[in-house]
Amino acid sequence: MKLRRTSLVFLVPFCVWVVTWISTPLHGVADADEKITLQGTGATFPAPLYQRWFREYNQLHPDVQINYQALGSGAGVKQFQDGLVNFGASDAAMTDEEMAGVKQGVVLLPMTAGSIVLGYNLPGGPKGLNLSREAYTGIFLGKITKWNDPAIAKANQGATLPDTKITVVTRSDGSGTTFVFTTHLSAISEEWKKGSGAGKSVNFPVGVGGKGNPGVTALIKQTPGAIGYVEYGYALQTNMPMAALENKAGKFVKADLKSAEKSLSSVALPADLRAWLPDPTGDEAYPIVTYTWLLCYKKYDDPKISKALKSVIDFGLTKGQSYSAELGYVPLPPNVVITVQKAADEIS
Repeated sequence: MKLRRTSLVFLVPFCVWVVTWISTPLHGVADADEKITLQGTGATFPAPLYQRWFREYNQLHPDVQINYQALGSGAGVKQFQDGLVNFGASDAAMTDEEMAGVKQGVVLLPMTAGSIVLGYNLPGGPKGLNLSREAYTGIFLGKITKWNDPAIAKANQGATLPDTKITVVTRSDGSGTTFVFTTHLSAISEEWKKGSGAGKSVNFPVGVGGKGNPGVTALIKQTPGAIGYVEYGYALQTNMPMAALENKAGKFVKADLKSAEKSLSSVALPADLRAWLPDPTGDEAYPIVTYTWLLCYKKYDDPKISKALKSVIDFGLTKGQSYSAELGYVPLPPNVVITVQKAADEIS
């Protein structure tokens, strides 16, 4: 998720990203005279990459139609639990409690990974901005309200910082991106941990809400003085300035493919394929990164559905990984791909 760079997603605030694609059976995914439809709902974080995957897969498999609504991780988990879709998608891996009520069983598959950045809109300010942990936690706690606050100026010696009000932009929907961001804040700030805490939906002390990564991106772009958290690819595709963040080692690191890979290399995927990286180690590690998961049932009533879904998954894990870097995602290492492929074999 060749396609024209997902421009509509970035230009339309509060849009519901509906990705629809049609695909034909290769090696018997479906019989020539029948069509298969897969329904999915979930995270906006990986939607640009998934869109690319689906478009490329479409060229090979025109008899399988997949309707994917990028409504946020919260909606993805809920609709998956309720049996309303064939698969879900979430940047927050399901918990044991969330999986317990799914009678068909659950297979969690990390399909890609990426960074969450603090994008900003600061007319008259520096194009390159450093934000210390004190500064960005203070901003989201509502304690730092002006761009020329000493906590920001301290890490940006010589830069001109305007006396502009900071407008914080957050997610209005249940979001895995929010879960990852607030888990990080909870790891580095005791005040945040004891206050808003971590979750797919939290009570932010300040801010205005946008729906999905596209909605937050649009609000930041439209609001002078704004700052908000979005998936790296959205900021990259819209040329939005991104702050370099202070990591655990005390270094200011920009989000890019290399710094995200450094972060992921510090944590091995466990047997259940659920890994959280609240505060990665290493001088070159970017501090806010995450895997993102497909939520699949272990058992499907219709074997044609499970066969088609497994074909899509295999495409994403193989050829699909070659599209990751240009869209701002981290290609899965070969050993991780093999591990995820084995997990996908549990689907029947």
